[in-house]
Amino acid sequence: MTDWMNTMGQQAHEASMILGRLDTNQKNAALLTAADELVAQADKVLAANALDLERARENNMPLPLQDRLMLTKPRIEQIAEGMRQVAGLDDPIGTVLEMKKRPNGLLIGKQRVPLGVCAVIYEARPNVTADVFALCFKSGNAVILKGGKEASASNQAIVEIIQQALSALNLPVEAVTLMQDNSREASRELMRCSKWVDVLIPRGGAGLIASVVENATVPVIETGTGNCHVYVDESADLDMAVNIIINGKTQRVGVCNAVESLLVHENVVDALLPVLEKRLAEHQVLVHAQKELLGAFHEADAVEAVEEDWGREYLNYEISIKKVSSVDEAIEHINRYNTGHSEAIVTSDYENAQKFLNQVDAAAVYVNASTRFTDGFEFGLGAEIGISTQKLHARGPMGLEELTTTKYIIYGNGQIRS
Repeated sequence: MTDWMNTMGQQAHEASMILGRLDTNQKNAALLTAADELVAQADKVLAANALDLERARENNMPLPLQDRLMLTKPRIEQIAEGMRQVAGLDDPIGTVLEMKKRPNGLLIGKQRVPLGVCAVIYEARPNVTADVFALCFKSGNAVILKGGKEASASNQAIVEIIQQALSALNLPVEAVTLMQDNSREASRELMRCSKWVDVLIPRGGAGLIASVVENATVPVIETGTGNCHVYVDESADLDMAVNIIINGKTQRVGVCNAVESLLVHENVVDALLPVLEKRLAEHQVLVHAQKELLGAFHEADAVEAVEEDWGREYLNYEISIKKVSSVDEAIEHINRYNTGHSEAIVTSDYENAQKFLNQVDAAAVYVNASTRFTDGFEFGLGAEIGISTQKLHARGPMGLEELTTTKYIIYGNGQIRS
C-alpha cells in the first residue's frame, strides 16, 4: 500500500470512530447544514459542472451519459432535498433488533452498528457524491469517494461545500474524502486497501463493476447493470402498458432502471404494437425486433434482433422486443437474460401477477408500474448508495440499514461457563 493510500485510509478510519459516537441530532444538523450550503452555493457547483460538460462534449461523450453528468439548479435542489430526507429518517445506529434470555440467565441481543469506512468508485454521476455522503454519514460511516475523471470538477465542488459544513460544526472533514488521483492505479490501490476500508461499492457500467470484482481484496457489494424487462400479459390494459413502456424506456435512457427489453404475449401483439410503434417513433427509439415482429415497424425504425440483444443494456434510445406464448415463457426468458435489477409485468390477472412476483429473480419486481421507480429517493430512503443486484449483504436500493452491520450485546450477572 502506498503512503498516501495508507494515510487517507487511516484518516477515514479515525473519522469513522468519531462518527459512530455522534447522536442523531448532531448527524441531522450536519446533513441539513450541508444541504442548505449546496443550494446556497449552487453557482459554484454549476460553474464546476460546466467545465466537466465542456470536456465531455470535446471528448464526444454519448448524450445519455452527458445527461447523467449534467447538473442544473433543480437537480441541485433535488440533491439537497435527498439529504434533508435522509436527515428526517430514523437513525438505525444503536437499534436493538432482538433480545433473548438464555436458560443460564444471559441476555443476548443484536444491535445495529456502522460498517466503518465505505469506499465508492463511480463514474460520471456527481449527484452520487452527495447521496453517498448523506447515507454514509447518517449511518455513522466515513466514506472515501473515487469519482470518474469526467465529473472531477463537479465532485470537488460538492465535497468542498460538504466539508465546509462539517468544519463549521466542528466535525471531522475526513468523514468524506474525494480521491484526487483519477488513474486506474489509484482505483486499484483503493480496491486493495483492506487494512482501512470495510466495504467497497462500485457504481457504474459493467466494465467498472467487473474490474472491481476481479481486483478487489476489500469486500465488495455489486451495484449491477440493468437489463430491465416489461412483460405485457394477454389480460393487460394496453393503454397502461404503452405508458409504462414509454416511461421506462424514454424518461431517462442512461440509467440502470430504464427498460431495455419488452416481452409481449402473442394474443395482444396485433393490438399493442401499432400503438406502441407510433409512440416509440416519436422518441426515435430504435427497435431490435424478433424477426416475426419486424413487419409491425417502419423499416427505418427497426432491425432484426440477434441473440445478444436479449441480454443487452443499451443505455440509449433502443429496445429489444419479443413475443411469448405465456407468463411462464416470459419468466423463463427474463430469468435467463436479466441482470437481477428490475422487472415488470402489466396484467389484470391476479394469478399471473403473483406468479411473476414469486418466480422472477430480481432485486425489484413490479406489477403494473414502471421500473423507473427502483431508486432510493422514490422508495422513501432519501437517497441510495447504489442498487445492489447481488444477494449478499444487501439487495435492491441501498439505504441506511444496508450500510450497517450488527454486533451481539450480552448482559450477564456473573455467569461463567462450566
